[in-house]
Amino acid sequence: MFTGIVEELGEVTAVEDLGDASRFSLRGPVVTEGAGHGDSIAVNGVCLTVVEWGDGEFTADVMAETLKRSSLADLTVGSRVNLERPMALGGRLGGHLVQGHVDGTGTIAGREHSENWDIVRVTLPPDLARYVVEKGSITVDGVSLTVVDAGPDYFTISLIPTTLALTTLGIKQPGDRVNLEVDVVAKYVERLLGDRTESAK
Repeated sequence: MFTGIVEELGEVTAVEDLGDASRFSLRGPVVTEGAGHGDSIAVNGVCLTVVEWGDGEFTADVMAETLKRSSLADLTVGSRVNLERPMALGGRLGGHLVQGHVDGTGTIAGREHSENWDIVRVTLPPDLARYVVEKGSITVDGVSLTVVDAGPDYFTISLIPTTLALTTLGIKQPGDRVNLEVDVVAKYVERLLGDRTESAK
């Protein structure tokens, strides 16, 4: 379980094509401190398993399903990535409950710059839009954010200087894909209400 509070802006150092999967090597001295084989690290919001580690880097295998569902397939050597270790039991929940299970991708549709923040518009598939509500939580590339406005196929977020400086959202441009994880509570509520509706028929 993660919180959506990015610990480090890492970098892809190698990508190996394994046919039906890819192996990524990533630099992240902060998140690899004390890491071990089998540990989890969120990369742009995707929970990956550490295969090898050392000298501030780690490798992780990414299966075809993950490449298809997320934007990790877009990464190349030199790409910057948001990195976060799982929340320690009893730790502070600074963002919101994030599973690291990406629901799909959105696309940066536009950026509106101001002196102290950016307003970013993100388009998303309609089947995900129903889980996004004004002032609700959403995870974008692993960053826990509050929705400013929600439409039938888009939402907007407001990014403060810290987020712009310390995450990939400061450099993403219109047309770039981003990973989205909607609030898991909304999905559970939908499933429970759906089951009740079916049983009432």
